[in-house]
Formats: sequence, C-alpha cells, structure tokens
Amino acid sequence: MSAVSERDTKQYAPMYVTSGDCKMRFPMMQHTILVARQTQKHPPNGQRGHQVLTRKQGRIFTVLLFATMLAFSGCTPSQSTDAGSAALTADISHSMGSIDLTRYALGQGGLSDQPMFDSAVDQVHQLHPQTVRLFVQEYFNLYPAHGKYHWTTLDKSIETILATGARPLMCLCFKPKVLFPKIDDRIVQPNSYPEWEQLIEHLVRRCNVEKKYGIQYWEVGNEVDIGESGGSPYKFTPDEYTEFYKHTADAILRADPQAKVGGPALANYHSPIGTALIKYCGQGKAPLSFFSWHIYSSHPDVYVKSIRTFKKELAEYPRLNQVETIIDEWNMSLSNPDLNPYFQPAFVLQMTDGFLNEGLSRSAYYHIRDYHVDPNLFAPFMSPEGTMFMAHWWNTMPQYDGLFDQQGRIRPAYFAFKLLSLMRGGRLQVAGTKPGIGAIASRNGPWINLVFWSFPQGERHPGTTGVTVDLSPRPKGRVRLVGLDPTAPLNNLEQISNETIDPKAPHLLSVNLHPYNVYWVEVDVE
Repeated sequence: MSAVSERDTKQYAPMYVTSGDCKMRFPMMQHTILVARQTQKHPPNGQRGHQVLTRKQGRIFTVLLFATMLAFSGCTPSQSTDAGSAALTADISHSMGSIDLTRYALGQGGLSDQPMFDSAVDQVHQLHPQTVRLFVQEYFNLYPAHGKYHWTTLDKSIETILATGARPLMCLCFKPKVLFPKIDDRIVQPNSYPEWEQLIEHLVRRCNVEKKYGIQYWEVGNEVDIGESGGSPYKFTPDEYTEFYKHTADAILRADPQAKVGGPALANYHSPIGTALIKYCGQGKAPLSFFSWHIYSSHPDVYVKSIRTFKKELAEYPRLNQVETIIDEWNMSLSNPDLNPYFQPAFVLQMTDGFLNEGLSRSAYYHIRDYHVDPNLFAPFMSPEGTMFMAHWWNTMPQYDGLFDQQGRIRPAYFAFKLLSLMRGGRLQVAGTKPGIGAIASRNGPWINLVFWSFPQGERHPGTTGVTVDLSPRPKGRVRLVGLDPTAPLNNLEQISNETIDPKAPHLLSVNLHPYNVYWVEVDVE
C-alpha cells in the first residue's frame, strides 16, 4: 500500500476564505505563518536569547495577518468540513470499449492573421488534439478583388495547426468587401451568391486538392445569433441563416464531396436559429453533418442540458440520426470567472467526463492562446463599435481563457488536457464515484491510467474527502501517484510516490482529496 499522508498532500490543500461564491487561496499566508513559527524555534545567529517573535507574538502575528488578508479579500473564513469518503475501484478484467478523449480538443480565437500559437506547437502536439478550430476571418483577405484570390496568409495558420498533428476545423466567418460593400453585421447575404459559392469552392479545393491539407470539418458562421459581439460580422435571422447555410454547404460539397458541413456555432443555445437549421436540414433542404454551439459557464449542468436538448431535437428527424454534436467553444464563465487556480484543471476534467458520458461527438476548448488584437485588422470589416469592443476585451480586460497567456506562459488547464491525452486503449469502469468526485480510467498495453478529481458543486463550504483507490483484480507491478499542483512555478505534475504494489495492503492507494484537487495514478503491470 502507498498511503499518502496529510504531510504528503498538504501542498495540494488550498487554504480558502469564502463568502458566497468567493473562493481565494493564500499559499503565501500559509508559508509566512510557517516561517514565523520556525523563527520562534530557531532565531537567527547572533540573536540567541532574544527571539524575533515570542510564542505570544507569533500567535498575534498569525491572527493579524489572517485578518489583514480577509480585509483585502472581503471574504469570511471557510468552515473546515469533512466531505466523507469515496472508494474508487477500477475493473481491469474487461474493457467497456475503446477510449480516446483527444476528440475533445481545442480551438484558437479569431484574433489575428498571424499563427497565434506557433511558439507553442510542440506543447500543443503533446496534447494530441484531433482538431483545432480556426476562424477563417476577413483579416486573411482571401478575396481582395473580383476573381482574385489570396491564400498564403491563411496557409500559415493552417500549417501551424497541422504541425501539432491536428486537423483544422474551419469556421467560415469572413466577409469580402467586394461581396459585402457596406459594414453592417445585419447585412448577411452577399451581393452575388454565384460569386460567393465560387469563392467557397476555390477555398475548399485550395485546401484539400492543391495543398492536400485533408480538412474534414467546415462550419458555416460563428455565433451567428449575436453578430459583432461574438467577434464575427454576421447577425442572422433564422430564415437568413438557412439560406446562407445552404448556398455555402452546397459549394463546399461540390469542391469536396467527402467534407463534413455544419453549423450554426450558436452563442446562445436557446436561439431559434438552431431549431430552424435542424428543421430545414431535417426536411432534406440542405445537408448537415454536424451541429455546433458554444457555452461559457462554470456549471456542468448547463452543458448537459444543452447536449440533451439538441440530441432530442435532432432525433425528431430520421435523416439526421447520424449528425454529430460539437460544442466548439467552451470555458468557464467569462463574466464571473473562478480565479482559484485549482478550479480550471478540475473543471476541464469534469466537463470532459460529462461530454463522454452524454455522447457529445467533439468539442473545442476555447482556446489555445490569448492574443493581442490589432484594431487595424478588424476596422475594414467591423463597425467602429465592434472594433473597439474586440480591442478592449482582448487588450485591456484580464484574460483567463487560454492554455497559454498573451506572454506565452502556460496555464494549469494545459496539464488537465495532458492527463486526458493519456486515456487511450480500453476504457475501464470505475465504481465509487459520486457527486463531486469524478474518475476516468483506461488500459493501454501494460499501463493502467486513472485520473480522479474533486469538483464540488453547489457546496458553500466544500470539504475534504478521504479517497481509496483499488484495481480489481489487483495486479503485480508498480504504482505511481502524481498530483497536479497549479501553483507550482515548475513541475506542475509532481510525483508523490512510486512503489511496488503490495498484494496484502488493504488498498492500492489512499489520498485526502481537497476541493478541486486532481490526481493521476499510473500502474505498470508486470
């Protein structure tokens, strides 16, 4: 048995102060109190006989420091609670079927004509995403004049994605000036549909015939229900969108009959545009390979409800029974982000587990890298207000979306995707999960991987859960336990133990699982 003591796991135990939805972690406070106590015992050289802090002073210092931190946070201290126990057991005797979570992949925001994550290609490659969603935006200047095409700038972004091992999911949201002379997101029909269709055909042939990029997914529009506030210059009514969709989808399939076409990449999944597209395609008026929408919420139930809603709507039409469902932008709430550094990695795992269990076909986490917006790139096709909004949001507002920030620094959510990429081979059933405690397990050759995490929902004062981990039957070999520490400047995935499996131990492992903690267990079977 490899029992992880409180001493071993305390670095993964955030100290919280809470008030309502406020959750803050103060590692420096813990560290300072520890140093103060050590100083009482070991005064500096030359000061023996007069300690820097007496025991009483140390207690006063601790209380005052804690009170000061509370004053700055505007929160009240949390209650220490015990959330009970959980016994996780992975059945390794048989597989539930193959598992590969890399289809729950990534996207990159439509912020620049430059390859925005070219400096992180190797790191993204390690996550093995099957797809990376790419905004095909007007700043690529694909159609500068009638009958004239410009591809090289877009090629660079496509080839950056290909270098990661992924394939682009192409989101078509560009608006050539020659086809849309007036800047207005409510003008959504080109002045010549034959010319628009010819442009789309040339684009698809360029990618899949001339360059042989092998791009499969083509999405018509981005957040077509909200216009410029979604970063794209189209704001459709339901009837306008279905007409535009048909012209565009037909052109794509003429150029590549094997392509998958879909949309509408809704910002609000309740938008009537979604229902209109499903009905339109369900009646056989246009092809539909996949249906897409976006969600930014920190509450997993919202995602589950949306998936079930669209699966139910699609099921009403027999011809749509093979349509894929894709949430191709998702993240925690952007209006009220949870800034606890432990939250987002656990959130990524919780959501991916939900996608898997609900049968979501694909997803694209938004996004790979935060990036500076040059207003001069958006002014030619967006209103002054829309351009100002984009620049203010990305250049002024604090950003929490990317796996990498604007300076290219890695964020903890990256390591959650790293752990998910290990889930390959056969999926194993894990018994003992419960609300707030999740787990995913797989077996690939001699390696068994199990990731488990805490994601408390609706709890004012989430507590610590004593978790035991077992495999049935218990194999011979070695077991390694790794914790994800989002606060570490280096080595965020930190090995806690690596031991030979003890056949007589009551459990394979035992861990004190604090709120939003993430652990990875790897077993190397002899």
